Amino acid sequence: MTRSTVFTPFDIVEGDRKKGVVLLADHARRDLPEEYGSLGLPASEFERHIAYDIGVETVTRELAALLGVPAVLAGFSRLLIDPNRGEDDPTMIRQLYDGTVVPGNYPIAREERERRLDRFYRPYHDAVGAMVASVAHASGQAPFIFSVHSFTPVMQGFVRPWHVGVLWDRDDRVARPLIDMLAQDQSLVVGDNEPYDGALRGDTMFRHAIVNGYAHALIEIRQDLIADRAGALAWAERLAPIVDAIDRRADIHQVKMFGSRTGPV
Repeated sequence: MTRSTVFTPFDIVEGDRKKGVVLLADHARRDLPEEYGSLGLPASEFERHIAYDIGVETVTRELAALLGVPAVLAGFSRLLIDPNRGEDDPTMIRQLYDGTVVPGNYPIAREERERRLDRFYRPYHDAVGAMVASVAHASGQAPFIFSVHSFTPVMQGFVRPWHVGVLWDRDDRVARPLIDMLAQDQSLVVGDNEPYDGALRGDTMFRHAIVNGYAHALIEIRQDLIADRAGALAWAERLAPIVDAIDRRADIHQVKMFGSRTGPV
């Protein structure tokens, strides 16, 4: 974990915006502003999946470099506030996460919740929205949005069998070919909306892709596979030709409204 008195809630990786692709990493980092200390937690908790998506920052940066496209990475720990939740989601600021009580989040006043929204959550989403709009303008077409996440191999005693999962709602333009191409490697167990369901109202994909009719998918890579740099590089190299191939499909850069399983858009 890194603490700083000058805290940036997001980081931009530059790339060729004319290519029409935006990479996102909502849980890339585990950093906290100095004023929040460690939220009352021991340092060991910031080594766990509850603080960030292990391996995702390296995968996203390397994938952006291989593809030559831009990326937006959140700069704060999900324990401070989770950018991949809607503003009305009760799990946006967690007080209990996978067996760990977060003292700095309990209790939390309404004013503090709003402060975290204004200082961290909203600036990140403003940056994502600005990048998506910039890529749309530069490319002259609807952007393809690809979000990179990772998941813990064991959750609440359940050993997850998947190596990688693809999350999606109703728009399968990216998800279906992504699942199919990953599954060509018979050594991989590929989850379809596993280990989570991709229909989450107000999350990053909902806000920036679904409501705009932009093709998108969220990938979840098992954390033990990308915990070190070698594994993260290997997965970036695996994903780069797949993402590039999907980017070239005829309908990827068209606006198409599929709606959401969560309700009206």
